[in-house]
Amino acid sequence: MRPSGSSILHDVHAAAGGVFEERLGRTVVASYGDGDAEFAAALDGAGIVEMAERGVLEVSGPRRLELLQGLVSNDVGGRRPGQGCRAALMTARGHLRFLLRLLVDEDVVLVETEAHRLDLLQSVLEHYRVAAPVRFQATPRFVLALVGVAGPNVLKTLGIEAPVSPEDHTRATLAGQDVLVARAGDLPGGGFVLHVAPEQAEAVWGALAAGGARPVGRDALDARRVEDLTPWYEEDITEDNLLHETGLLEELHSPTKGCYVGQEVVARLEARGGNVNKALRRLRLSRPATSGEAVRANGKDVGLLASTAVSPRLGPIALAWIHRSHFAPGTELDVAGAPATVVDDFGEE
Repeated sequence: MRPSGSSILHDVHAAAGGVFEERLGRTVVASYGDGDAEFAAALDGAGIVEMAERGVLEVSGPRRLELLQGLVSNDVGGRRPGQGCRAALMTARGHLRFLLRLLVDEDVVLVETEAHRLDLLQSVLEHYRVAAPVRFQATPRFVLALVGVAGPNVLKTLGIEAPVSPEDHTRATLAGQDVLVARAGDLPGGGFVLHVAPEQAEAVWGALAAGGARPVGRDALDARRVEDLTPWYEEDITEDNLLHETGLLEELHSPTKGCYVGQEVVARLEARGGNVNKALRRLRLSRPATSGEAVRANGKDVGLLASTAVSPRLGPIALAWIHRSHFAPGTELDVAGAPATVVDDFGEE
């Protein structure tokens, strides 16, 4: 019997050897017992990952694009059906309330974010809607991820032409089920997310596995995210952060669009050269560490670990919030008494 509150795919994961862990208040599959093979699938092959923590809000009505265009940091209003973008929804002070994937369809915009925050997102959007003819509805969708350079080949084998540009998406049939497949800019290596009805998730998961994708746990996925400097909301980014601090400005922001919430802060930082007091940096660690540990230099705290991982090819690594005085690649730091080094690219220090 599936444990209360567990994923609808719990039995599928268990049958595949899934090792479950609690992370950020939710149960995830940390691995399927072969981390090296899972990492290889997420890098050079094809891997499938459950992302049940994601949810989808449908925004409809004749002024849906106009409303969203005036709120988010990227140019969603310029996207045609089948296109999309990632964007931030900020406070007036420029703090990041949500990171969103916005997928433009014929009659709706599908907004993907953390499932447990959909009610809050809807409340924020309704606050700004005023009397505009725009409607919001959380739609029951289960989100799967397909990662690794062979992902397009798996989709092709299953009769689906892989979208090419980030957040481009297509609707298709897989295992007799309707799915939406989107290129996902927030997955390492440019993977894909698949939106499916919850009752169809097991059939779609099985079809992807039959097409050559291997189940991948969060340990391997986190290693790929850290290597690629791909931060996620809650794991790495919170409302305490500004867009410039995340390294995601180019991906989530349009410098040519009109006004949006938080634009003044973004523009002011741009005018000052984008200088911020802290930012995400990659660290090579000398031993495994845990998210939340302090990063120190000369006996003083200069940062905090975000996502941590052990890469099969690089060893212990991490994303960390680092003070600007220690941004430079090659800077020697300390985590829990063990040496750590700031790296620009893991190929060279």
